[in-house]
Amino acid sequence: MEVKTLKKISFLALIWGFLSLGYAQQEAQFTQYMFNKLSYNPGYAGTSGSICLTGLYRDQWMGLTLDGPTGSSSAEAGGYTPRDYLFTIDSPIPFLHGAIGATFIMDRVGYTESMQVSFDYAYHVNWGSGVLSIGLEGTLNMMSIDFSNLYGYDDMTGNPSNPTNSSNDPLLGQKDESANLIDGSFGLFYQEAGKFYAGVSMKNILAAKSEEMNFQNTRCIYFMGGYEYVLPAMPSVRILPSTLVKTADFSVFQLDLSCLVEYDRTVWGGLSYRYQDAIAVLAGVNWKKLRFGFAYDFTISDLGGISKPGRSKGSMEVYLRYCFNIVIPPKPPSSYLNTRYLL
Repeated sequence: MEVKTLKKISFLALIWGFLSLGYAQQEAQFTQYMFNKLSYNPGYAGTSGSICLTGLYRDQWMGLTLDGPTGSSSAEAGGYTPRDYLFTIDSPIPFLHGAIGATFIMDRVGYTESMQVSFDYAYHVNWGSGVLSIGLEGTLNMMSIDFSNLYGYDDMTGNPSNPTNSSNDPLLGQKDESANLIDGSFGLFYQEAGKFYAGVSMKNILAAKSEEMNFQNTRCIYFMGGYEYVLPAMPSVRILPSTLVKTADFSVFQLDLSCLVEYDRTVWGGLSYRYQDAIAVLAGVNWKKLRFGFAYDFTISDLGGISKPGRSKGSMEVYLRYCFNIVIPPKPPSSYLNTRYLL
């Protein structure tokens, strides 16, 4: 009896630990953050000088499984591992003295799903030899969890081939639970084109809370920066180091360090390191107005282990960006003035 109880407690502790890790990663995580600045800082909107559309897909901790009472991989049925879909658009608007932008993020972790829709406005000010941008963002976060796919401890019969699905837990008897949270963000972004950029932002300023789901947004602060260095002996080669520092209520910190090398503004590649989490390889190509990128993270935390079944084999990320400008030709004059008629 004691052994059976201990197994139940161990399984619940594993579930709780995994969900706690997911809670710590409320904000979607991307390795190619240097190409996705708008989702971290609303002040970035319009600073490229073009209308830009960005798409990103991330499959995190591939191969990581958590066997439930059926003995089958829960990840195969829709997951415990995070999967993120992102789309952003931003454009300078001269008569607004700045720019507007929008971000859509879908984040799936286990049997929870979160969809965020954000709208941004950034005010641009010429400052020194660069541009200072002050951004504001409003966000609607639509969250849901499907309880019907969860198992309670009393479902664990000890016979994986004959599980029960009639938990006595009243919470697991529900079909699903959902909530809508409204929050806001603020950001400062400074850029000297062709030289460097730096930004600081705070996401989820209101720390919106849902009593029904017992969930609260965590205030996150982001510091980002990057530099462009052109090799004097080889002007066609650019070295692009960058960093992203994240903190949640100054209690949890995460550091990303990256360095890319780009040749002739056409092909690029490099490495990234996320403190105590992953080492990533990045590569991509630029073709006309289109930019394509790929990143693969090698998990170095306790979740990883290529030779160990059920452990993370890494994370994969695909990035696509298209920028363009709309040129409105000047309106031709409706009348002409001929000086001969003035004589």
